[in-house]
Amino acid sequence: MASEYLKWKYRDVKPREKKELTPAEKRKTWWYYHKWRLAAGIVLVLAGAGILRQVLGVGRVEPDFQFAYVGAYTLPDDTIAALEENLSALGADQNGDGQTAVSIRQYPLYNPDAQAAAAAQIQLMADLNQCDSTFFLLEDPERFQQDFHILCRLDGSLPEDGGSSVEGVCLPWGQCPVLAGMALGDYSYSLMGETVSGSSGELVSGLYLARRGFWTEKNAPYPEGCEALWNELVKGAAE
Repeated sequence: MASEYLKWKYRDVKPREKKELTPAEKRKTWWYYHKWRLAAGIVLVLAGAGILRQVLGVGRVEPDFQFAYVGAYTLPDDTIAALEENLSALGADQNGDGQTAVSIRQYPLYNPDAQAAAAAQIQLMADLNQCDSTFFLLEDPERFQQDFHILCRLDGSLPEDGGSSVEGVCLPWGQCPVLAGMALGDYSYSLMGETVSGSSGELVSGLYLARRGFWTEKNAPYPEGCEALWNELVKGAAE
C-alpha cells in the first residue's frame, strides 16, 4: 500500500538531468576534493628528496682542506664564512671536483657551560681519531697541546717529547702576513633581541695557527696539497 502511495505522490517528479561540467568546473571540483592529498604528497616528495641529497651528497661541495677552531665560544657565521673563502683562495683542488673548498669545524672546548664543553670534547676526539682536521686555529695552544699531544713542529717534524710542549709548534695570527692581511669584513648576529657586530679581523687576531702531526702510519688527506697550503699560510712569517 505504501509503495503505491509513493508512486502516486511522486508521479510528476522527473529525474534531474545530469549536468555536464565544463573543464574549468571539473578542475575546480577536483581541487576541492584532492588539494590536501596533493599537499601531503608534495611534502613527502620534498622530504624524500632532502634525505636522498644528504645520503648521496648531491649538491654538497666536499672540502679539500679541513680546519678546526678550538676556543671558548664559537665564532660568528659571518667570520667563519669569510675565513673559509679566504683560505680556499690559497689552496688548490685536491678531490677533483673542480673547486677548492676549506671547511672550518668549531669546537668550543673551553666553554663555561659544562654541557657545551663536554659535547665539544666528544666531537673533537672523533675528529682527531679520524684524522679529519689537519690545520688548527687555537685560542690556547699550550693547553690544547698538553691535553692532546697532537701538534707537530712548524717544519712538520714531530716533537721529541711526544707532543707535550708547545714550543715551536704554532704561530700567532699577527706574525703570519698572509693571515693578518686577510680582508674578513664584519660580523653581525642577534643575541637576546640585540644586534652584536664587530670586525672579524679583530676577533681572530688573537688566535694561533698550527697543524697536526701523525705518529702512526696514517697520513693527512692530500699530504702534498696540505703541505703546499701550509707553506702559503706561513709565507713570510716571523718565527
